[in-house]
Amino acid sequence: MSFSLTEAPGHTAGCVLLGVDYGGHPTINRLVFAGDVVFAGSVGRTDLPGGSPAQMKTTLRDVVLELSDSSALLPGHGEQTTMAEQRANNPYLQPGFLRN
Repeated sequence: MSFSLTEAPGHTAGCVLLGVDYGGHPTINRLVFAGDVVFAGSVGRTDLPGGSPAQMKTTLRDVVLELSDSSALLPGHGEQTTMAEQRANNPYLQPGFLRN
């Protein structure tokens, strides 16, 4: 079993993603505890102390979108999802949003 901890600022300065390699499922190869960085269909607020819209966009582009489609996302709020579902359906992970 392998773990990773990746800085993911934007919601607050100390946000991280905790990744765990997972071989016990035919279509999921990694569990990602996403905290308040990314949710099913949304992302964490950036208007809190230490939050930054610019840092959130960088985190989404350079960290979240680098996750494989076979990653299960376990957010701090709401339903679990997969990276494939979020890449296809989350408006905050679309190129038009991330370019601005």
